[in-house]
Amino acid sequence: MTGRLIGVGTGPGDPQLVTRRAWALIEGARVIAYPAPDTGTSFARSIVAEAIAGDAVEIPMIVPMRPGRAPAQSVYDDAATAIGGHLAAGRDVIVLCEGDPLFYGSFMYLLVRLRDSYPVEIVPGVNSLSACAAAQAHPLVARSDVLTVLPGTLDDEALAAAIGAADAVAIMKIGRHMPRLRALVDRLGLTGHALYTSHASLPHERALALSDAPDDAPYFSMILIYKGDDPWIS
Repeated sequence: MTGRLIGVGTGPGDPQLVTRRAWALIEGARVIAYPAPDTGTSFARSIVAEAIAGDAVEIPMIVPMRPGRAPAQSVYDDAATAIGGHLAAGRDVIVLCEGDPLFYGSFMYLLVRLRDSYPVEIVPGVNSLSACAAAQAHPLVARSDVLTVLPGTLDDEALAAAIGAADAVAIMKIGRHMPRLRALVDRLGLTGHALYTSHASLPHERALALSDAPDDAPYFSMILIYKGDDPWIS
């Protein structure tokens, strides 16, 4: 029998938002893989560090933090080979992923490489979209609203078209794009409807109106826009 590939969502940052099932699986894991930047520590691992056994085998997947798919794809190729060796030997492998494994999650790149050969289990996690709405104490959508989730890396024309077609919008992956995104939202006349959140659920969380947000936004930040009046209070 082979081991299971288990994708585990570690939530947005606060360890208390990790599900009980996810925490139990991590505590019992003998092999754990996780994405990590080429400089610094793995955010996914740091969230659940207290649950990782001291003798667990760890497989860090060092993903270069720069544009372009080719380097990252080779990283996942190598990681799939290493993980596949453990699975073939009958050992389960826990793959940590901040937020939810299938919501802009790195786990999906391993999933497509290994799911045809090994059994898969996925443990959902609290995603950043829900965490940012909670930080703002503001609903995302109501009734028959259309919610659109956009990466801030898109160009202004694509963003403007998508925002125009939606009732509510979440713009993710902000980082260095913040000045451009703020200017775009302002040109669309939506600044008064826009909220900015960074590091949701963490001690250094910031939940502000977009007009008060800094230009040096971190990667883990989000803009939420609700274009109409608040229908849930009428």
